[in-house]
Amino acid sequence: MAKTIGADEWQLVLSANNKKEFSGGASKSSMRLTDSNFQDTGVFSLLFVPKMQDGGLYSCLIKQEGRKLKERIILLAILTVTVEPAAPVSQYSTLQLIARVTPDFAVAEITWEAPGGMSMKSEKQPLRGTVAKLPQVQTSDSGTYTCRVHPSGNCSTRFFAFNVDVTVDANNVASFTNITHGTIISTATQAHTSFTLTCHGVQGDYVLLYWRHPDVRKQSNLSLVYQYDRWRGSSPTTKQSKRFQLAGPPYNAEAGSFAFLFTPGLKDSGLYICEVFLNDYAYSQRTLLSIMKVKTSLSPSKLELECLYKERSQVQRAHWNYQDKSRKLRQLSKGPGSIVTVLPMPITSDTAGNYTCTLQLTNGQTVGATQAVTMQKESVGVTAHSLSPSLSALLLLVPLVAATVCVLLWKQKHISDRGIEQSLSVHSGEAENIYENPESVRQAPLEGSIYMDLKPRGEDDVYKELERCHIHSVPSCSRE
Repeated sequence: MAKTIGADEWQLVLSANNKKEFSGGASKSSMRLTDSNFQDTGVFSLLFVPKMQDGGLYSCLIKQEGRKLKERIILLAILTVTVEPAAPVSQYSTLQLIARVTPDFAVAEITWEAPGGMSMKSEKQPLRGTVAKLPQVQTSDSGTYTCRVHPSGNCSTRFFAFNVDVTVDANNVASFTNITHGTIISTATQAHTSFTLTCHGVQGDYVLLYWRHPDVRKQSNLSLVYQYDRWRGSSPTTKQSKRFQLAGPPYNAEAGSFAFLFTPGLKDSGLYICEVFLNDYAYSQRTLLSIMKVKTSLSPSKLELECLYKERSQVQRAHWNYQDKSRKLRQLSKGPGSIVTVLPMPITSDTAGNYTCTLQLTNGQTVGATQAVTMQKESVGVTAHSLSPSLSALLLLVPLVAATVCVLLWKQKHISDRGIEQSLSVHSGEAENIYENPESVRQAPLEGSIYMDLKPRGEDDVYKELERCHIHSVPSCSRE
């Protein structure tokens, strides 16, 4: 008797009596008892070749003179194993090992082992069963793979093992002609800020990331910078791959949802191509990335704000703006990918404020970086805002530590008893300023020079008083 899962009634499969008379409406042509002398041996084992739909409950009932002597109910679970693609498997294709048991509640777990007994990553997928994959197979992947079925409930056998032989064809290489291209992403960001490179939304088996240098038109200049195989859990480490990491939530690389996180520099602009592979299908996503960076340069007469950018092909316009929109800035270029505005020194209340460099892309997107130029006592501070890197330490004119001290030692031989005030000037920067009167020096603006007020205290005293010292000046003291 047999009853399929979900059915209410039993159906007769095979009936036999001591006269070897057989009957059964649900019996198959291949179905028979294993022992032809069952009436003498009492062995009533049933042999047949089942199909997927034959899974279910089977009842073996033995009667004698109308009385039930023995009954045993057996759950028959059918295992179906599929190998894709069909053998022989081409190199670099994705090998799929699929195992499915009907009814599925009959098993607690299905696992796969590679040749040599190494456990393989597998996933239970709806309507397919338990799937293990090997992307980009090579001839070294040929061998015997083992499917282990672990039954549920109280079973005398811990697992049932089934072997599958796989051969990888050394003479054939898979070609991926089914490629889906996503709409190209054109975007820009500031240097040294975190940026996410997205891939196609399909859940894939492995991913390859390519990069083309900025402002280069040749497609042949693509280089592979990152690859990840979620089934093997492998990600070869190279000098270039260290710049990237697989993005976390909402992405999940282990489940096949890929994106990359990195902090690019100016030279990391260019074209990025993310290719996601699912079985023998490829999904490509291109991102054209322009990166901008603000650079400052200071001299005694001017403060120069320079905006640098690469991957110029998608930049429609680059310009500087002051916080007061009515004020027009003088702008110039030092070459392709550069826009400069110059502020005269010293910084005044009219020139202090926020200066913004804006890139406008051909798709209408704009990205900006703001520099704050502030007035400070006897100095000018330039601070980066938005996402630009801080350059304050490079631009601060007030020294944190005064490192220059000039000490003059000599004995007073030709100085009268009433004392003499002398002044010392040192050439620094672009001009030399010589003052005969110390009071006029104290009142004069700082113009890249050093003034030292030296007063004799006694015959053997040291002249020590350092009134003003510019951080960029290194004085050389000489005795006239």
